[in-house]
Amino acid sequence: MSNNEIMKKLRVALSLNTEQIIEICKLVNFTVTKSELGDIFRKEDHPNFKKCGDQILRNFLNGLVIYKRGPREENK
Repeated sequence: MSNNEIMKKLRVALSLNTEQIIEICKLVNFTVTKSELGDIFRKEDHPNFKKCGDQILRNFLNGLVIYKRGPREENK
């Protein structure tokens, strides 16, 4: 399964729109544009298709943890 397929499946399963995905990435100080996401969610045979890199997926998943659970509490 490719990173693009993982992103698509998570987007559908969690009912996320593009703006929400951008906000989730911002939670981990990672900037992704609306057009970059649009290219990732295209079909592979589309001329503007872009492979989803490991960095985008990793930051999205880390941001998703914060989005769903909240920020990690530091131990004192």
